[in-house]
Amino acid sequence: MEELSKYLKASEFYDFDNPLVKDKAFEIINDATSDSKKAISLFYWVRNEIKYNMRTYMPFDKQNFIASVTLKRKNGFCVSKSILLSAFARAVGIPARIHLVDLINHKISQKVIDFMETDVMYYHGYSEFYLDGKWVKLTPSFDPETAIKGGFIPMVEFDGKTDAIFPKYDGNGKKYGEYVLDRGIYSDLPLEEIDEVFEKNYPKYALAKKMLRKSR
Repeated sequence: MEELSKYLKASEFYDFDNPLVKDKAFEIINDATSDSKKAISLFYWVRNEIKYNMRTYMPFDKQNFIASVTLKRKNGFCVSKSILLSAFARAVGIPARIHLVDLINHKISQKVIDFMETDVMYYHGYSEFYLDGKWVKLTPSFDPETAIKGGFIPMVEFDGKTDAIFPKYDGNGKKYGEYVLDRGIYSDLPLEEIDEVFEKNYPKYALAKKMLRKSR
């Protein structure tokens, strides 16, 4: 049987030992008794209440990935929202981790592609919860306002049992989420790996880092 204890630990990024994070997690689950119901409550709170903001990955700052920072800021991108979601889960006793992949979201606008200078979202992250003896995938990325504005429909929904990630096709048969490379599953965030790939593949990210180094 897989060792689950490492997926229940607090860390610099999964800082549910911070009362702000732990107290909010228990507030969200309210009187839910089953892990499934707790997971549903946590998923929808992070999906809906933490606004999606892809620009929080620049400039590079590890603070942008810490659960308590995302909670205070009330916005984040896929990785930071997934870390917060997994930190909440760990706080209430559900083993949780992050799964990182390279993703092409065929619904993103040309404006976003021009900003990234690629159509690939490198190191897209989603949570995985250990529920009823198996790992379940959860993508809390797009809040309702962002989903409607960006046309990211259908929204990702979670029933407490089955994977909740971007589907390959939308309701009209058009391409939606295309997972092009699996970067692996982690108990903690491989920040240096992400930084290296972002700097290599996102010119604006590399420029922001360069300017930040010069200002110090």
